Amino acid sequence: MPRVLIVDDAAFMRMRSRKLLEEHGYQVEEAQDGEEAVKKYVETSPDAVLMDITMPVMDGIAALKEIKKRDPHAKVIMCTAVGQQSLVMEAIMAGARDYLLKPFDPDKVLASLKKLVG
Repeated sequence: MPRVLIVDDAAFMRMRSRKLLEEHGYQVEEAQDGEEAVKKYVETSPDAVLMDITMPVMDGIAALKEIKKRDPHAKVIMCTAVGQQSLVMEAIMAGARDYLLKPFDPDKVLASLKKLVG
């Protein structure tokens, strides 16, 4: 069962994502900001990370860079709102494997994860 770390400062987004992923056989860990995401990544070694770009404490791009320093093979999918294309490009250049636009289309979330972890 693939393990996914969901990182979002909005509890409802984590809850919604968790429900979707668990219904499709994924094991889920959660973090509410980038700093917590880096700690959880090191502790749990998830197969993939679904991470919001805009968060307090440490944003998603900074967290992505920290995770990639620790694990260059980390599989991270960035999540962003429409209109943040420059942030998406920065995330891709920092090593993100894919990105999703909010609000999520559940089929796109599952397809993106399936591409990365099967």
